[in-house]
Amino acid sequence: MRQFSYLPFCSYLLFVSDVAILPPQVATLKSIFTVTAYFVEVCMIAITGATGQLGRLVIDALLNKVPASQLVGLVRNPAKGADLRARGVSLRQADYTRPEELADAMQGVEKLLLISSSEVGQRLEQHRNLVEAAKKAGVKFIAYTSLLHTDTGTMALSVEHNATEELIRASGIPWAFLRNGWYTENYAASIPSALQFGALLGSAGNGRISSAARVDYAAAAVEVLTRPDQAGKIYELAGDESYSLAEFAAELSRQTGKVISYQNLPEAEFRKILVGAGLPDGLADLLASSDASAAQGALFDDSRQLSQLIGRSTTPLAEVIRQTLIRGEHQAQGGHNAAH
Repeated sequence: MRQFSYLPFCSYLLFVSDVAILPPQVATLKSIFTVTAYFVEVCMIAITGATGQLGRLVIDALLNKVPASQLVGLVRNPAKGADLRARGVSLRQADYTRPEELADAMQGVEKLLLISSSEVGQRLEQHRNLVEAAKKAGVKFIAYTSLLHTDTGTMALSVEHNATEELIRASGIPWAFLRNGWYTENYAASIPSALQFGALLGSAGNGRISSAARVDYAAAAVEVLTRPDQAGKIYELAGDESYSLAEFAAELSRQTGKVISYQNLPEAEFRKILVGAGLPDGLADLLASSDASAAQGALFDDSRQLSQLIGRSTTPLAEVIRQTLIRGEHQAQGGHNAAH
């Protein structure tokens, strides 16, 4: 029989066949404990952006700790989550821009993972809608995916993250902030073009980047959602190792046997190249300015809070590059990973 640990902010049902055989801590319900046959958790956990890249990884990991019947995926398009529904996860339509439907979508939810919206520039209003709906629905705990050192950082992204943290604090709902560093996958996405042109482009100079894989940040979210005593905690989350983009290019060269250099460019020139490659102006601005901030140390952290929280080392840069190259080979060959 699967065992599930006590979760804070949750309701419980106790089924007793013979009280005499229950250990004292179960009978009194005062300790952190694990019960197999007599104690059933009733704690609904909702994840926003459940069909996104991070959201799916969070749900995958949560399914190893809690029953699928206790998970709610909040999604704009439920059709995209058919695979999640097939695994027993409840899907509820929840458009960040439609506050009238959000409170209904969160009915019965006790813990909410608010994965920050991908729509930079519109995040604050969307997050406000979610937080207000959570309060109206009686949500008892919010974990929010914020940005590494957002309160002291210089990145343009910090503005909306700081404002979101403030409105969550002001809501009166117990909270925890997961201040995530950069995804290593953000840079790995440049591997195909680097291989094509023999160079990795950027504006990060010699700045060191302590990124981690999405799966690492997903594991951190799961820990915060399933551990007791998380209210009021702030985690500065980053990878165990740091690297410059020149070192990234060197590792890519090592694994492919091709000469890949790193070309550092002025921020404005890098932005122009990104726009020329077809990126929207806003995204090009974001990537170029983030690189420039990385040059000043905005994406560096050596606290190892992430690996301490998840109980293992974070995914090495070399491993993310290796996995990216394998996926690229499968896509070129029409393999089973092509859709990903």
